[in-house]
Amino acid sequence: MIIKKAEFVLSNTDPAKCPVTEKPEFAFVGRSNVGKSSLINMLVNFKDLAKVSGAPGKTRLINHFNINDEWFLVDLPGYGYAKALRSSREKWSTFIRKYLSVRENLYCVFALIDSRHEPQENDLEFMTWMGLNGVPFAMVFTKTDKLSKKQLEKNLASYKGEMLKSWEELPPFFVTSAETKLGRDEILGFIENILNNKSLRTL
Repeated sequence: MIIKKAEFVLSNTDPAKCPVTEKPEFAFVGRSNVGKSSLINMLVNFKDLAKVSGAPGKTRLINHFNINDEWFLVDLPGYGYAKALRSSREKWSTFIRKYLSVRENLYCVFALIDSRHEPQENDLEFMTWMGLNGVPFAMVFTKTDKLSKKQLEKNLASYKGEMLKSWEELPPFFVTSAETKLGRDEILGFIENILNNKSLRTL
């Protein structure tokens, strides 16, 4: 897939106020500081499309971006640690889950996971919630350039093992690096395949 156009459209905290459209949406979500904005910018090849910050929890809205006038990339707030009041974090969690539950043109969620760490409870809980609620998702391991090949293989095996304790089979997963662009072609190819097959909310 060649990205010819990527532009910001709308930000809000109410799924009812998201763009009125039948165009497919692909959402990106993960723990705070997982490298979501850097990954999004790498995928679309636009340096400043998503705002990158060294401070965790910077994204606090549902952000819609129009890609090639064909589909929407949706940047969701991170969960987990953020320098914000607990009430604010709970509010984000509520509207994220509402968006994921009611948005009928949501084709797939990319759940970002920091490859440098062992399986995190909030990552596992969030993916379990999506599975129980019928939200199609793929796992995206980020920041793989920050650790050795041996350590990466160990961490991936650990995650797969933990997931298979409660899942019959693993969801699709990708290994990525915003620095080296590892995984870019694979993720865009995955999106293109879904668009071509018109597989709404099914993988």
